[in-house]
Amino acid sequence: MIKRALISVYNKDKVLDLAKFLLDMEVEIISTGGTYKYLRENGIDVIEVSEVTGFEEILDGRVKTLHPSIHAGILAIRDKEDHMEVIKGKGIRPIDMVVVNLYPFFDKVNEKISFEEKVEFIDIGGPTMIRAAAKNFKDVVVLTDVNDYDRIISELKKSGDVDYNTRKYLAGKVFNLMSAYDAAISSFLLGGEYPDYFTISYKKMMDLRYGENPHQRAAYYVSTSEKGSVKDFVQLNGKELSYNNIRDMDIAWKVVNEFEETACCALKHNSPCGAAIGETVYEAYVKSYECDPISIFGGIVAFNRKVDRKTAEEMVKVFLEIVIAPEFDDDALEVLKAKKNLRIIKCSVKPQDKVELLTVDGGLLVQDADRKLLDTLNVVTKLHPTEKEMRDMIFGMKIVKYVKSNAIVVVKDGQAKGIGGGQVNRIWAACQALDRAGDGSVLVSDAFFPFSDVVEEAAKYNIKAIMQPGGSIRDKESIEACDKYGISMVLTGMRHFKH
Repeated sequence: MIKRALISVYNKDKVLDLAKFLLDMEVEIISTGGTYKYLRENGIDVIEVSEVTGFEEILDGRVKTLHPSIHAGILAIRDKEDHMEVIKGKGIRPIDMVVVNLYPFFDKVNEKISFEEKVEFIDIGGPTMIRAAAKNFKDVVVLTDVNDYDRIISELKKSGDVDYNTRKYLAGKVFNLMSAYDAAISSFLLGGEYPDYFTISYKKMMDLRYGENPHQRAAYYVSTSEKGSVKDFVQLNGKELSYNNIRDMDIAWKVVNEFEETACCALKHNSPCGAAIGETVYEAYVKSYECDPISIFGGIVAFNRKVDRKTAEEMVKVFLEIVIAPEFDDDALEVLKAKKNLRIIKCSVKPQDKVELLTVDGGLLVQDADRKLLDTLNVVTKLHPTEKEMRDMIFGMKIVKYVKSNAIVVVKDGQAKGIGGGQVNRIWAACQALDRAGDGSVLVSDAFFPFSDVVEEAAKYNIKAIMQPGGSIRDKESIEACDKYGISMVLTGMRHFKH
C-alpha cells in the first residue's frame, strides 16, 4: 500500500493530476523546492522536505534530500523487522513512492552556456533517491517518466496497489535512465578521450517495423548529448522511415556535405550510385542520374541546396524512396508530395559525428569518424595533371571515401561517370567503374594499388590522371606504367577504406 510519496520533479507535466489522485487516495505527499511551491500554489496539501528532515535546504539547494530521514524511509525493507524497528526508533516513517525526474542535462549540454553552468545541471539528489527506490522496488514505487503516471493511476484505481512486475519494470527504467544520464556526463567531462569503459547515451526516437530484413527487430536511437544531422531532421511527407532508409540517409547527406559547390548524390544500398556538382540543383541531379540510371531506381537522392520545381518534376519521373535537402520551394513540395509514399526529408544540420561504432559478436569497435580527405598532393609521374583533372580527382576522392571498399570512382567534369565498390579485389572494382563510365577522364581509388593492373586497365579507357593514397611496396610499378601510357598520378598519403 502507498501511504507516503515524495515528489520532486523538474518537468511538471501531469504532476498535478498525479498529486491530486494521491491525495484522494489519502497519500501523504512530501516535496522539495520548486515542486513544493508549485504544488502549494495549485492547492495541493503538501509537506516540505525540511519538515521531515528537520534540516533546511543549503548550498543553493544542492543539499535537501540527502538525509537519513529520506533515504532510510526509502531503503528500509518492510518485511525485515530489524529495519522497521530501527527507523521507528529514529522517528523515521517509510516512503512508499518516489516521483522524480532529473535536471535536464541532456538538453543543457548542447546549449550555448558556460562549462560551469552545464555542471550545475548535473543532478545529484534526484539520482540518489531514484536509485535507492529502484533497489527497494518491492516496497517502493519509483516514477521517473511522465508517461508512466497514467499507468500507475490506473493500477491504483483498480486494485489499490501497484503490481510487483510493474514495480520491477519501473525500477529497470531507473537504471536504464541513469546509465544514459551518467554516460552523457562522463562524455561531457572526458571530452574526446577513449575511456576505459565505453558508455553511450542514446534515447529511443522510434520503433522500426523491422531491421535490414523483416525477421529482424529494430529501433532508432538518437544521442542525448550530441547534435546530429540524422537526429535533427524533419520529415515532410511519405511513409515512416525504415532501418535501411535511415542508414542510407546518413551516407547520402554526408556525401553532399563534402562540397561547397551545389551537389547531388544518388544512393542505393548504402553506397553512392551517382554523384555530381553543377551550377544548379537540376544540373547536379541530371548528372547524378546519368551515372547509373538503373541503380537509382528505388534509391534516395540528397542535395546540399534548396530543391526547386524543375528538379522536383525531373525526379518524380523515376521511383525514389527518399529526397533529402536543406530546403524545398513550395511548388517543389507540391510536385513531390503528389507521390504520397515518397519520404521528403528536410535536413539542415551538417554531419556532426566524432566517432563511428560497429558491433562485433561480444564487442564494439570504436573509431574516429573519417572527416579528413587527403594528406598531400604528391605528383609522382613525369606528366602532371591539368588543373581541371586535379579538380575532378579531388571531387572523386570526396565520393570514393563513401563507397564500399575496394572502391574506384571514374570522374569527368564534376560528374561520377562510373562507380565500382564492394569488391574483394581492386581490379574488379576498377573494371566495373571503367566499364560503366565509358568516357571518364580521371580515376580515383580509396586505397593503394597492390599491382599495376589498375593502371593497365585505365589506359584501355583513355584515363588521363589517377589519384590514390600510395604506400604499396609496388608503387614504383604503377608509376612506371603511368609514365608508359602518358597518365599522371597523384598520391594523397591518406587511405579511405569503408567496410
